[in-house]
Amino acid sequence: HPRVRRQRQMCIRDRFYLSATLLLTRTVNNMNFVFISPNFPDTYYLFCKALKENGANVLGITETPTDYLPYELKVNLTDHYKVDSLHNFDQKCDAIRYFINKYGPIDYIESNNEYWLDDDARLREIFNVTTGPNPELIKTFNRKSLMKEGYKRANVKTARYLLVSTIDKAKDFINVVGYPVVVKPDHGVGASKTYKISDAAGLVTFFEHYDGSPYIMEEYLEGELLSFDGVCDSNGNVVYPTHHAFPTPIMDIVTGLKEVEYYTVRDIPDDLMKQGQAVLKAFGAKSRFYHLEFFRLTKDKPGLANKGELVGLEVNMRVPGGYTPDMIDYAYSIDIYKIWADVMCFDENREDISQVKRYCLYLGRRDGINYLHDDWEIFNRYCNLIMKEGRMPDIFSEAMGNRYYMFRVDDKATIAEIRRFVLARK
Repeated sequence: HPRVRRQRQMCIRDRFYLSATLLLTRTVNNMNFVFISPNFPDTYYLFCKALKENGANVLGITETPTDYLPYELKVNLTDHYKVDSLHNFDQKCDAIRYFINKYGPIDYIESNNEYWLDDDARLREIFNVTTGPNPELIKTFNRKSLMKEGYKRANVKTARYLLVSTIDKAKDFINVVGYPVVVKPDHGVGASKTYKISDAAGLVTFFEHYDGSPYIMEEYLEGELLSFDGVCDSNGNVVYPTHHAFPTPIMDIVTGLKEVEYYTVRDIPDDLMKQGQAVLKAFGAKSRFYHLEFFRLTKDKPGLANKGELVGLEVNMRVPGGYTPDMIDYAYSIDIYKIWADVMCFDENREDISQVKRYCLYLGRRDGINYLHDDWEIFNRYCNLIMKEGRMPDIFSEAMGNRYYMFRVDDKATIAEIRRFVLARK
């Protein structure tokens, strides 16, 4: 009967539309996100938790058997693949193939860890994942010499440099910029193997031990180290900006093993915001955390910049180091892990960011130093301000200290007072 035939056709059509709708919902809500090494640092489970809450399939790759993963991570992973070593690239490829066979095409491959950025990019290229930087683009994030071109495109001043080759060329460079100079690996993680050369004797000593590996030599700048940190969307626009100040230069911390101190700043200077956004655009940063470093000169540098001006130092397209994301949360009363996950899943922030902003101070003490005040005295005096404390993993201790404390405070005067008390020596 024609009426029955029309009803049957309508049922088929409705089932088709329902199936299409469910498929579309599944595509949006069940994004396949491969997270490499989500168990280190230990707080990275919060990234997985936020992704899962947004409906993503969180697929972890680690060196740890599933039964030995922390509970808070395990419950937020859709699936897990153990490799013998994260340095074994072929095994990581096997893990991706396993996930593809089980869950379909991969939407993201990320580690949020500077150490694995090159491997992340290679995996994206092999498995046609276009949501992150490819190997060619990642070079501009990891090679300090290539960063200079990005700064130039952003119209941001940066220290003059030389790719190290011979002592004679180094002397010619120093004749222009003067002593001291800084020498560091062109492709390095953090401030490791970084040297300050203050005179001709130091230059000779460096070249006596130089093994020919790619190093960059830069003019030395006197200034306060600042960072511009946060998350940007798929168009490179800042979704949530933050700012940290480092009173003690990181190179002095690493080479001199000084105590570590830095703090999340309540307000972001206009010039830092403007130049930070320009750098993100120039480097083609998309849908990721960023950690951009600048110097604000405390002394004129003839031929480069004047006192008070910003000079670009380094670009890091990854999460700021250590437990800095937690500091951001404490200072701004937000969930930066959730903001990042919202950008990954929806390309926008869906968190309430209209909270009261404060400062969060990080202090890292060194083992082997006889401090005037012990833990009990610190807790007794500042228990209402301490947000987090503990032992820093050894792999971070060179740059972050061995024993750390985080304090949430309302003003810089309190920062100075806490610093004097915690870092005072006998």
